[in-house]
Amino acid sequence: MMSKSSNKILVIEDDNVTRDLYLKGLKAKGFDTIGADNGLAGIQQAQEYIPNLVICDITMPDMDGYGVLARLRQDPTTAIIPFIFLTGSSTKADVRKAMELGADDYLTKPSTLDELLRAIAIRLEKQATLQYLCSIQFEKAPKSAFADHNTTAIAGGVAVVADKEAPNREPPDRDARIPSKSIFPSIPQLKEVFDFIEAHYHQGITLCDVAVAVGYSPAYLTNRVARQTGETVNCWIVKRRMAGARFLLQNNNQTVEKIAKELGYQDVSHFSRQFRQHHGLPPQAWRKEHQLVSQRQVQLW
Repeated sequence: MMSKSSNKILVIEDDNVTRDLYLKGLKAKGFDTIGADNGLAGIQQAQEYIPNLVICDITMPDMDGYGVLARLRQDPTTAIIPFIFLTGSSTKADVRKAMELGADDYLTKPSTLDELLRAIAIRLEKQATLQYLCSIQFEKAPKSAFADHNTTAIAGGVAVVADKEAPNREPPDRDARIPSKSIFPSIPQLKEVFDFIEAHYHQGITLCDVAVAVGYSPAYLTNRVARQTGETVNCWIVKRRMAGARFLLQNNNQTVEKIAKELGYQDVSHFSRQFRQHHGLPPQAWRKEHQLVSQRQVQLW
């Protein structure tokens, strides 16, 4: 697990005495601490500093803890930050509501500093374990799956990616490649991120794979990409797959199952649901509509 000194804890609590008590206690234990005296200020602090964990009271004026959690979970830059509720209520309904909103833990006041420290340690350990599993998943992947690629243009403006280190693997059909114009924004600081997605989007990669490849934690990378593009890493992976899906559906007669597999989906149902979310139609219906459009354009010529 990362050292305490590298962990930033945000405490959102409207009671000054309680907030200061927790902030001083956490700081004495080696944590980097941030305080906020209301929900709106807490959201701003979380978005600005991206803490490793948030501790939040539920009953506060203007915006309660439930509202704070909902807002943080909706923002891609703060969505995966561990969140612990502090409250004077311990009813089953309150606990259930907190968990349904995505809280990671729930402590009833008055809580001792030791109880809070134990809860923090468990959450940070879990977060560190998830990041470790992400790195292990990447290391266990076949080396050929994440080999360097060369991109070259071919007739018709279609880019073909050739795998250098996997000569024995059957290369993807040329029709699988979309026109060479990139869907990614031209941001030099994120070039390595987008280059990796471009090279490996059809291999079932995830945020964890990209984070390991570029040397950042998933949380930091999510924040960095979202701040500069307004989209998460996973959103960009899906957008690249959807661009490939549109090209394949419109330009060849492969089955939807084969297209899904070629784009890195293990489950064709998952691919179909995701495609429909982005295009308003299932893949087969979209194909019929757009192939007809293409045929009419050819006939007009």
